[in-house]
Amino acid sequence: MKQSKTFIPTLREVPADAEVISHQLLLRAGFIRQNTSGVYSYLPLAKKMLTKIETIVREEMDAIGSNEILMPTLQAAELWQESGRWEAYGPELMRIKDRNNRDFALGPTHEEVVTSLIRDELKSYKKLPLTLYQIQTKFRDEKRPRFGLLRGREFIMKDAYSFHATEESLDETYNEMVQAYTNIFTRLGLNFRAVIADSGSIGGTAGTHEFMVLSDIGEDTIAFSDSSSYAANIEMAEVKIDYKQSEVDMKGLEKVATPGQKTIEDVSTFLDVVPENIIKTLVFKIDEELVVVLARGDHEINDIKLKNALGAELVELAEDAEINELLGSHVGSLGPVKLPIGVKVIADHAIKSISNGVAGANEDDVHYINVNPGRDFAIDTYADIRFIQVGDPSPDGKGVIKFAEGIEVGHVFKLGTKYSESMKATFLDENGRAKPFIMGCYGIGISRILSACAEQYQDSYGFVWPKQVTPYDVHVISVNMKDEDQVALGEELYKTIKSYRYDVLFDDRAERAGVKFTDADLIGSPIRITVGKKAAEGIVEVKVRHSGETFEIAKEEVVDRINNIFQQI
Repeated sequence: MKQSKTFIPTLREVPADAEVISHQLLLRAGFIRQNTSGVYSYLPLAKKMLTKIETIVREEMDAIGSNEILMPTLQAAELWQESGRWEAYGPELMRIKDRNNRDFALGPTHEEVVTSLIRDELKSYKKLPLTLYQIQTKFRDEKRPRFGLLRGREFIMKDAYSFHATEESLDETYNEMVQAYTNIFTRLGLNFRAVIADSGSIGGTAGTHEFMVLSDIGEDTIAFSDSSSYAANIEMAEVKIDYKQSEVDMKGLEKVATPGQKTIEDVSTFLDVVPENIIKTLVFKIDEELVVVLARGDHEINDIKLKNALGAELVELAEDAEINELLGSHVGSLGPVKLPIGVKVIADHAIKSISNGVAGANEDDVHYINVNPGRDFAIDTYADIRFIQVGDPSPDGKGVIKFAEGIEVGHVFKLGTKYSESMKATFLDENGRAKPFIMGCYGIGISRILSACAEQYQDSYGFVWPKQVTPYDVHVISVNMKDEDQVALGEELYKTIKSYRYDVLFDDRAERAGVKFTDADLIGSPIRITVGKKAAEGIVEVKVRHSGETFEIAKEEVVDRINNIFQQI
């Protein structure tokens, strides 16, 4: 492609509203432009990259027997009402009405549509298992779109759905999909981890993994072992510590005044006790029931674990007014001693390690000292309900936990029968009995991958694309378009290199040399060939973008040298 004929609107200044470097560079290098908050146009460079990413995804999906289809973006509300997600999905679901006042959604995902499709068309176990996938634009009304393509309201996604007669069949496809995703992200050259995750609004209980590209701007925290392959989203990382109760003698329970001491840090300093010996007490509304939840003072309660431990649908902190009505006190002085009859108490396992501890007295500005679980208050349930911490033992028993930030680019779920049961999607088994389909769901953020690549492949001058995803393999620059020798040699190399099936961008613009070189560094093609003052001698300069290496060669050597470079990078 001749640069004078394409559309690459580069910028010299860093856009003021772009928070992260990858977003800044995608704008500066002319890959994307914002239409409105969280909505972008993909310009020619970005579209070429997206096509290459999609090709890799399609190859790996097809290799495990998935079938590509295309489902409607516009989805009838009735399907979402059947699954129960019309209200449960929340404000991120973009809802619209047609001229007849019928409700529709702009699809953020396609579980309902694909389940209805299979419900109507597939009746026998003999057609199972079956996996369908698509690559399509999705919509989610994000409250705060940010980081460019990483959290937008319109985005490109590959979503796949599998249908099975048995759990064993689902397990087999799930494992194949995990391997396919591993192949995809490996082929893209990304630094990633597959981590244990929560299923969120998609649902399902049998299992789920996220694929995270490690990045300082990631919005998710990954807990990983320093000695094994274990990795999990911090929301799902198990804490496996066998807490033992101290054998010290129990002291008498005693009230003490703690005026103005509200936080763990305040109370710790005021009473000269370590946070590990303070009982943190919170009140949660769990499916409309107020429940007292306990954790050690140096730990944080994980509401995802709390929800899963109780099998709850909705978990949220109780309002101040609700807490005051239940316990007669306010946050900062809450505790588990002498609770009203019937109030349920759930505690993290670490509470077992507290002896002669400190807890609120359910009186403002008053605490108990010498509090002992079991003696001074009852616990209905012990469970793992805290966030794992750096330095905790790895749940697999190998090494200790460290943290890293990650960008989620893929997610695989075992849905089970969540959608098939609610939507009455059944097949006839070998005995002629109707059974609900067992389902899996597998998503990859195509446009997110573009942004993750942009975050990973860059330097202070612009992008440094690997050959797998680069918009153009070779960037040929004729420095002076008024010089006949430079123009002629540039044209010759452009045609010759293209004939060897390389994707070539030829800068034939009437621009200053500095502008051309700056744009070339921004765009980031793996190889740059400069046709300059030695054009009449048939000599050009070659620059390898990722190493910065430059050398002069004769035009006859160009193709062989390009071949060698691409074999090495």
